[in-house]
Parts: sequence; C-alpha cells; structure tokens
Amino acid sequence: MKIYFDVCCLNRPFDDQNQDRIHLEAEAILAVLNHGRMSGWSIIGSDTIDFEISIMPDHDKRVKVQILSTLHDTHIKVDAGVEQRALELNRIGLKDLDALHVACAEKAKADVLLTTDDLFLNKAARNKKMLKLKIENPLRWVMEVLK
Repeated sequence: MKIYFDVCCLNRPFDDQNQDRIHLEAEAILAVLNHGRMSGWSIIGSDTIDFEISIMPDHDKRVKVQILSTLHDTHIKVDAGVEQRALELNRIGLKDLDALHVACAEKAKADVLLTTDDLFLNKAARNKKMLKLKIENPLRWVMEVLK
C-alpha cells in the first residue's frame, strides 16, 4: 500500500486537540503511520510537501511537521510531468498546491492521498474520474482499511 499525506494531515497531530474531529483525525493519521510501518506500507514524500512545510508561519509547528514528514520511504521530485499534470488538475478546480500534491501522488502510483481539507475532498469527489488515485479523509479511510 502506498500512502501520500498532504500537509493538512501532517499538521493534524499538532493542531489543537480539544475538538473531537481534530483529535480523531490525528489519531487516525498516527495509526496509519504506525500500522504502515508494521505492515510494510510505503509513505510517500515530495518536493511539494517540503515546499508547503517551508512556508508555514509558525516556526515551532513547522519544525514538528518537518520531523513527521521525514518518515517517508519514497520522495517525489517535481518535474515537468508533475507540473503539466498539476496544470490539468487546476483546470478542474483544484488549488495549486492540492493539484501538485495529487500530481506527485499519482507519479508515485499512490493508492490513496489522505487529506483533512474538506474543500479538497469535495472537489476530488466531484472529479474522481479525472484522478488516478483515491483521495480520502484519514479517519474515514482508516476505519475502512483497518476494520
């Protein structure tokens, strides 16, 4: 299983855990990372993840997210093919970084891209025929996969 976490997911364990949804999503992300290590799943990193983390304004959170992002097994470079695919995905309404995340995940042949961004999830659901992978909320996905 190949899994790509967008930066929303990598942030989630360091978000305010007082809201039930945030806490449960954070636990799901950590469960995927833990189960993935034990089950031989591959976690995918990318230049896009590195860039998005680098522009986070909160220094302390940025450092924590950077550390979590190093748990990947594979790192995808943004190249002309990724950029071209991202432009195609922009045309269906994905935001620039979301389109780059999808293009990187597709290049890696990821099985799933996990995100906690509801707008991203909704846009992906409306355009799933254009995508070469599943885009899921980590809590919903982990409940399905680890049942």
